[in-house]
Amino acid sequence: MPKETIELLVEGGKATATPAMNQQIGPMGINVQNVLKEINKKTDMFTNMKVPAKVIVDTTSKTFEVEIGTPPTTALIKKELALTKGASEPDKNKLGNLGIEQIIKIAKMKQDSMLANDFKAVIKSVIGTCGSMGVLVEGSEPKEAIVNVNLGVYDQLINEGKTTLSESKKEELEKGLKDAQERIAKELAKIAKTKEAKKEIVEEAAEEAVEAPKETKEGKEAKEAKPAKDAKEAAKPGKETKEKEKKK
Repeated sequence: MPKETIELLVEGGKATATPAMNQQIGPMGINVQNVLKEINKKTDMFTNMKVPAKVIVDTTSKTFEVEIGTPPTTALIKKELALTKGASEPDKNKLGNLGIEQIIKIAKMKQDSMLANDFKAVIKSVIGTCGSMGVLVEGSEPKEAIVNVNLGVYDQLINEGKTTLSESKKEELEKGLKDAQERIAKELAKIAKTKEAKKEIVEEAAEEAVEAPKETKEGKEAKEAKPAKDAKEAAKPGKETKEKEKKK
């Protein structure tokens, strides 16, 4: 059966008809509003995000199906934390702290597009992306969080498919982020202090290196002058010579 595919980029949960959409779908005998209803139903979890969608139309039976893509993992993480961008220096700047429940939520959104049978693999992929954005997971560096996933620390929550945070968990995550930021700030200050101390040592050594040739030159001149002085003194008549000259 002949089928045609129309690719769209819509706002999650709020797709509306556009002139281009009407021109593409209308002539196929498909009700555009029915298409929009299906799209919005499938993209409701992506509110305030641009989502790729495909409308596959069977031109013979005048039926359609909708396939929804997912935004990049980075976009889903930013949305979860209300961030506009990730950290430019993720090792030094920590911008957020996701709970494992939020990781599970994002992993569920990405599972189909990743074509992964192992859900834990999807979870670890999401956590890995956090690492490049300066985002902690359960107050830990993403590498440590991945180790915990492998050890089964979060198995109960993963098996339950829990995707929401309690108020107490939100407060815990906020405190964990603040603690991490303070710890990193202290570490960076300590490193900066050490670098400054090393810089001062290098500068002092450089000054001493400049002074050393000067001192060496003065010492050399003094050494050269001493033999000349000694020779001059040696050339003077001694006491015995003067007495002999008097007797003569």
